[in-house]
Amino acid sequence: MERSLRLLLVIIAKLAIIHLVQAQNQQGFISLDCGLPAEFPPYNDQKYGIQYSSDAAFIQSGKIGQIQADLEKTYRKQATTLRYFPDGIRNCYNLNAEKGRSHLIRARFVYGNYDGRNTIPKFDLYLGPNLWASIDLNGNRSREEIVHIPTSNSLKICLVKTGKTTPIISTLEIRPLGPETYITEPDSSHLRYPDDAYDRRWRPHFQSEWTQVSTTSNVDNSNGYDPPKAALLSAAIPTNASEPLTITWEDTYNDQYYVYTHLSEIQELQANENREFIELWNGEITSSKPEVPPKLEIYTTYPESPMTCEEQICSFQLIRTSQSTLPPLLNAIEVYTVVNFTHSETIENDVMAINSIKDAYGLNRINWQGDPCVPHHLIWDGLSCSYTNISTPPRITSLNLSSTGLTGTIAAAIQNLTQLEKLDLSNNNLSGGVPEFLGNIESLTVINLRGNNLYGSIPQSLQKKGLELSVEGNPRLCVSDSCKKKFPLAIVASVAVAIIGIAILVLFLVLRKKNRRFTYSEVIKMTNNFQRVLGKGGFGMVYHGSVNGSEQVAVKLLSQSSTQGYKEFKAEVDLLLRVHHTNLLSLVGYCYEGDNLALIYEFLPNGDLKQHLSGKGGGSIISWSTRLRVALEAAQGLEYLHIGCKPPMVHRDVKTANILLDESFKAKLSDFGLSRSFQCGGGEYQDATAIAGTLGYLDPEYNHSGRLDEKSDVYSFGIVLLEMITNQPVINQTPEKSHITQWVGFQINGGDILQIMDPNLGKDYDINSAWRALELAMSCVNPSSSKRPSMSQVISELKECIVCENSGISANRGLESQEMDVGLETT
Repeated sequence: MERSLRLLLVIIAKLAIIHLVQAQNQQGFISLDCGLPAEFPPYNDQKYGIQYSSDAAFIQSGKIGQIQADLEKTYRKQATTLRYFPDGIRNCYNLNAEKGRSHLIRARFVYGNYDGRNTIPKFDLYLGPNLWASIDLNGNRSREEIVHIPTSNSLKICLVKTGKTTPIISTLEIRPLGPETYITEPDSSHLRYPDDAYDRRWRPHFQSEWTQVSTTSNVDNSNGYDPPKAALLSAAIPTNASEPLTITWEDTYNDQYYVYTHLSEIQELQANENREFIELWNGEITSSKPEVPPKLEIYTTYPESPMTCEEQICSFQLIRTSQSTLPPLLNAIEVYTVVNFTHSETIENDVMAINSIKDAYGLNRINWQGDPCVPHHLIWDGLSCSYTNISTPPRITSLNLSSTGLTGTIAAAIQNLTQLEKLDLSNNNLSGGVPEFLGNIESLTVINLRGNNLYGSIPQSLQKKGLELSVEGNPRLCVSDSCKKKFPLAIVASVAVAIIGIAILVLFLVLRKKNRRFTYSEVIKMTNNFQRVLGKGGFGMVYHGSVNGSEQVAVKLLSQSSTQGYKEFKAEVDLLLRVHHTNLLSLVGYCYEGDNLALIYEFLPNGDLKQHLSGKGGGSIISWSTRLRVALEAAQGLEYLHIGCKPPMVHRDVKTANILLDESFKAKLSDFGLSRSFQCGGGEYQDATAIAGTLGYLDPEYNHSGRLDEKSDVYSFGIVLLEMITNQPVINQTPEKSHITQWVGFQINGGDILQIMDPNLGKDYDINSAWRALELAMSCVNPSSSKRPSMSQVISELKECIVCENSGISANRGLESQEMDVGLETT
């Protein structure tokens, strides 16, 4: 069972607040002004300096509202707009988070009679599949805060309709907290960002039986919890020194609590004075030894397990010991209630697969939001899931997309639903063949493909599987011998022979076109006797050519002296014939004639990315927004290799020279031919990793393990991103041979993005998107592969970079810098 901490109160023993001058870094903050139109630029809150942006990129549903005009002056800007959800039961925000790290999540709701009905909304707020809070805006506004540790790298925050009123939300904020803080692993003048690095809210609290003491000295507040320094500059002590310092509150729900006290000795003690005290919860001692606040340093206490109250009254006390000459002291206190999250989220691989299917078919079902399987009463339409128990992640076992207007081919992501038992894609407009991978899903027992435009033959793996297969209504689909039965038996023999002859000829031409196997003489002809050289690789020369005088191609010839090239050729033929993706270079055909070996690819007229960063080789300098799009498209190609292919493939040589650009500067990955072991020459097998990669792009872990995997591609992609950001050489041609990660790490310490970005870009980029892309690149090149993101996470972050770039305005473009705290190891 998962636990999170719901904020009850965060208070400081202080009457007046001294705001700090130096602002904190907002790195990792997500601050959404819900209902702010997507075309509006981000803005800074006037009071706290926090940057807010539109929520449009994080949710696919809802409508925009504005609170009543006469109430706008009552609230800060981000509370004057809202998003409301008249359609569907559950509407969800999808946000990035760091798996295993504590996050403070805050949601605000201001009704403001936006609809002119004076009808108070009531609804539920969910965090993933679990109920977080029930919202009742009887007082016109509400705020919920929780400290939560995600079990994946995403957060789904959902508003669920429970009655006849419409759910609304005004702001949504995510703040990553420091490591090892908060056990679950959180208006009068009050402290908030920038005083508090995590943007917790601290409000003053004082009781008549207390006396305030204060200091002007500096207090060290760094211990992981990092309460604001201003909260520690004063403290409360009981006016009657012999009395305890007591805080009480009512408990109406039999909750469990965690109490965090922040203590610092801020008074000058004489030689004969000392201060020590014990903590009591409902009259019982909670600490194993007396507390002695350290001088001008922070010390935080907390219980090892949650505590409960007695008779609906919670009492927390600090009592001086008999050896103490001074009364107890309290600088600040946080109290959290425990929220037990009983439901486990659907297993992450299934969630990624169903979302890929959703994207592939452009499905926009209103209830396909949040967790696909839980809670059970909000399961996505068309799905069935297995539920072992509430603590075991559910699995998707049935997918029914019948009669939903699907077009295209059968989505490759279906194969990643490894516990799928039933698949219904009937009565759509699907085309293409029946894929082999359906026969590899071991649990699959029922497939319904009726009423589509599928063609070809049924894979043997499906025919032998013994499952319930329905394919009626696909006129061009052949099932065993059914194709032969389409010709009438009562036919004149001569006519039959003629028809069969024509059929054989047509079949030969179709198969020849499909395989596109060319003779060497055809290769000579298409290249005009190898007239125009496009480049040279480890396998040999690359030439420009054309097929039938119209289709431009790139012809790769195998160098006779290159055994490495021979292996690459064998690899690329095997792989490219079965790999198809819009961001992967397509194979037009091949030549395998004696010693003459060639691969014929589609030709991309704009060359490779490398020349469009440097401007060399006739390349033009591409803009920052184009670079982000190219990065996204290349990442999508890599993701397909990693999770869309069975078995998964590793590129092993990701670099700017292997990202090609078509006439519209659409990116396609090339040279992904080193993804398995190959046989050559005398029959000796050699692991492809022994010959993989390019110096500077190669995963540093390869030096220790001798093995490359998907995270190795992520590292190489991170180097590509750094090149796109900086236009610096991967390895500097100086005696030191410094690496690009070292150069970037040194520049980051200066905190000036202008010194990092490619000077060819001028100032035509959004500062925030640039920092975000840089942070992503540095996470990709983390020396530890386990700490690198997956390509799916990279894609998600790049999409947010693009949203940030598109929403930027001239005031934010290249005019300012910010600090970035990056822990970097270089190799």
